[in-house]
Amino acid sequence: MLLDGLPDWLPDWCADQLGDAPVSVLFEARSISAVFGLRLAGGRDVVVKAREDDGRAASCVAAQARLAERGFPCARPITSAVAVGSLAVHAEECRPGGELLRGDSPDVAVRYAAVFARLMAELADVTVAPPLPNPRWARWDHTDSGLWPRIEFLDDRDQSAVPAYVVDTAHRARKRLLAADLPCVLGHADFEAQNLRWRGGRVWAVHDWDSMGWQPEAALAGAACGAFASASPPTLAPIESSAAFLTAYQDLRGRRFTLEEQEIAWAASLWPAAHNARWETLHGDPPVSCDAVRAQAAERLRRANA
Repeated sequence: MLLDGLPDWLPDWCADQLGDAPVSVLFEARSISAVFGLRLAGGRDVVVKAREDDGRAASCVAAQARLAERGFPCARPITSAVAVGSLAVHAEECRPGGELLRGDSPDVAVRYAAVFARLMAELADVTVAPPLPNPRWARWDHTDSGLWPRIEFLDDRDQSAVPAYVVDTAHRARKRLLAADLPCVLGHADFEAQNLRWRGGRVWAVHDWDSMGWQPEAALAGAACGAFASASPPTLAPIESSAAFLTAYQDLRGRRFTLEEQEIAWAASLWPAAHNARWETLHGDPPVSCDAVRAQAAERLRRANA
């Protein structure tokens, strides 16, 4: 793939930061971040990521670098986060390959929980500035007025289309989460199947470190136990699989959650799903998360004491 369509600033940025200019595009993806897989003139393959600079990127890249140095399966950053106009940009090694691990059974949940437990253990003594604000799908701790965090392109749509049960679920889950008095820690806040790759039954790469969060451990684990099976479109894992994830996570971390932490984990398992359900409705997408929230909210809220 030729260089047509690359941002004007990118070739010069590569030459300045990497000492080499790109000669071809291996892949390109655009969502919240723009991601470019590039081959440089010297033959090296790199990935350059650019996202709106909301103050989070420097901490996310620094934490990712620490994990890579310790041998955790993630791409090693080659640069720190660099400001380019309103963007935060960094480059990292290319770590291609691996396969999605699909499925939402309890057995699959335990495999994902093992990765998440290792990830959280490795991050426990990493010290960076908290990567705030938290990612928008996990931002139940926002200080904006109203139930949802301010997201203009969603807020500008007709909110009356969002089902009442989605709004009620989000309200009750958030109320329980905000009532907690637990310390915040660093963790991965988008722990979905689509962000992991596996080889020979072992995890090969964990991606999307832009999505680190700063929340109670139980909330991060709870969000992961609900989202781990999501590829595209995102969904909510079965309740028994979320329970298996949480049990395995605690076993591997060597510490049982307190009653409050257990409730927070179950409340946090619902917030990303409610966000996704709202997204589906406002975009007219198939109601995958909507249906899952409708089917599971009552039991998850009961376990959350919400």
